[in-house]
Amino acid sequence: MDTMSPLERVLRGIAITLVILFFMFPIFWIFLMSFQTNETILRVPPSIVFEPTIANYQALLTGRLETAAGTLEIRFMRNLFNSLFLSTASVALALVLGIPAAYAFARLKFRGSEEIAFTLLSFRFAPPLLVLLPLVIYFQQIGLANTYIGLIWVYQLICLPLILWIVRGYFEDIPADIEHAYRIAGHRWFTTFRKVALPLAGPGIAAAGLLAFIFAWNNFIFALVLASADKQPVTVGALAFVTASGIQFGQIAAAIVLSIAPVFALALYAQRYLVEGLSLGAVKG
Repeated sequence: MDTMSPLERVLRGIAITLVILFFMFPIFWIFLMSFQTNETILRVPPSIVFEPTIANYQALLTGRLETAAGTLEIRFMRNLFNSLFLSTASVALALVLGIPAAYAFARLKFRGSEEIAFTLLSFRFAPPLLVLLPLVIYFQQIGLANTYIGLIWVYQLICLPLILWIVRGYFEDIPADIEHAYRIAGHRWFTTFRKVALPLAGPGIAAAGLLAFIFAWNNFIFALVLASADKQPVTVGALAFVTASGIQFGQIAAAIVLSIAPVFALALYAQRYLVEGLSLGAVKG
C-alpha cells in the first residue's frame, strides 16, 4: 500500500526526472552533434539551434571522409561488422563453455572448486597490458595473429569469467530439490539440466550474455595490437577520424550513434525476456 503524500510523489518524480536528464543528456548532445559540421560544433557558445546535415552519416556509409587535406578512405562499416561478428561469436562460445561450468561449480562441490572458480574470475582483474606481449608472441608462433579465430579466442576469455560467476549464482539460487524430484521421475541428468535448470536460470544467462557482449564490444587494446585494419572493430576504427587536418567531431558523433545502436537494441530486446524470465521463475518457484 502506497502511503506517500502527494508532495512526496511530486518530489520523487522531480528527482527521478533530474537523474534521467543528467545521464541521458550526453547521449542527446552526441546525437545532435552527429547532424552538425565541425564549424557548428566548435562555435562558442554552443547552441541546439542549427541547420542539420546528414553528411557525417553519408561519409560513414560510403567510406569517404572529406577533410581539408582531401578525401580520406575509411572502413567504418567494415569495422562495425567486425564488432558485431567478434562480439557475437565470442559471447556464444563463452556461453557454451561457461553455462555447463557454472552449473558444475554450483552443484558439484569438490576440493579446490572455490579456488578454481576464483582463479578464473581473477582473469578479469588482470590488466590487458600484463598479458599483451606474451600473447602477441604466442599468436605469431601458432599463426593466430591477425585472424578472426585469434580475436574470438581472446574475446571469449574476457567474457567467460563474467558469465561463469553470474550464472553460477543463479544456479545456486535454484532449489536442488526441484532437480532431484525431476530426476526421481526417471529423467536423465542432461534432460534435467536442459528442461529445469536452464529455464529457471534464464534471466541470469540473459543478463550475463548482455554484460559479456558489452565488455566484448568495448574492448580496444587487444584488437589494436592483434589485428590489422580489415579485422579491427569500431573501437579501433574510430582512430581514423583523428586526421592530420584535425579531429572530425561530427563523424565521431555519428560513429558513436551507429556504434551504440546494436548494443542499445540488444539491451531493449533482452530486457523483455529478462522480465518474462523473472516472472516465470517466480511463478514456478
